[in-house]
Amino acid sequence: MQTILKPNAIVYCDGAFNTPNGKTAHGLVRFTERFYILSVIDHRFAGLEAGQVLDGKSYGIPIFNNLDEAVAAAQNNQDKVEYFIIGLAPDGGRLPREARKVIMHAISLGLHIVCGLHDFLSEDDELMALAKAHSVSILDIRKPPHRKELHFFTGDIEKVTSLKVAILGTDSAIGKRTTAWLLVHALRSKGVKCELIGTGQTAWLQGAKYSLVMDSLVNDFVAGEIEHAVVSAWKDGTDIIVIEGQGSLMNPAYPGGFEILAAGRPDIVIMQHAPARKEYDGFPGYPLHSLKEQIDAIRILSCKPIVAITINHEDIPKNDVPAACEEVTESIGLPAFDVLLYGAEELADLVETYWKNR
Repeated sequence: MQTILKPNAIVYCDGAFNTPNGKTAHGLVRFTERFYILSVIDHRFAGLEAGQVLDGKSYGIPIFNNLDEAVAAAQNNQDKVEYFIIGLAPDGGRLPREARKVIMHAISLGLHIVCGLHDFLSEDDELMALAKAHSVSILDIRKPPHRKELHFFTGDIEKVTSLKVAILGTDSAIGKRTTAWLLVHALRSKGVKCELIGTGQTAWLQGAKYSLVMDSLVNDFVAGEIEHAVVSAWKDGTDIIVIEGQGSLMNPAYPGGFEILAAGRPDIVIMQHAPARKEYDGFPGYPLHSLKEQIDAIRILSCKPIVAITINHEDIPKNDVPAACEEVTESIGLPAFDVLLYGAEELADLVETYWKNR
């Protein structure tokens, strides 16, 4: 079997790791098929291991105070650093001012730059001149594709015979993508042909074969791009297609989800929820709509069943997580799982029954 070598990368997440604004770095630490992550930069956790900080288990990825320390450590291990990835995901997707100097330093060290923010580094004349001088590339994942590359909705989604599963959520930055990947991996381990439809920049960075970046698209083409990705996965013989959700139906700044329901036309929906979260992410004073209200909204919009709740255990002591799952089940009448803490095997078993009973 041929081994595919992944390029080595350092992830920049200074001041944001283990916060909602570091979710791109979190995804890369947990899993990526596109890069080999050597280290993370965040001065607050320098000297610690990224997985231990994030999930309480080691992924073998150290955290360093700055870029020079991260590069020196790689060189000591005889690892060639090739990519510098912006792992920040702040509200509005804007590049922090202090990060620009670090990016310039990375370019001067000969590192290719990958950025998933709304500030396009490839449109910065100074950065591009520096990149040219050092023969490196700058890739802006969120840069809108050319119109001629985009797809309009056709209705071909109705031909898809794969089971389509949407992972939606009650808020943004709540763990939808992580749950989606864990479910995909659990289904694959059972021998099921399963693919993720990535809908954001982090899923692309993690190597999702069928991807789009929803918030980089002109609105007229969002539905068509979702449909095209799903249909492409189906044509390639996928049994179960898991669609990553974006934002939430009722988040005031990120009201994602409707296009996924309308264009992706999932057969079943799994709802990601953080029981301890009271307000929408990044918007104090905006109370989170209840889980029941959000489930009812999805049922009205899609006429499809919500089959399970997946729990984000933020601000819940580990020993209290089983009780939190039980409370959700008692109040909503649906099974609840914490797949990050306990694995996605039970959830995969549930999803597999819907596939087999189609």
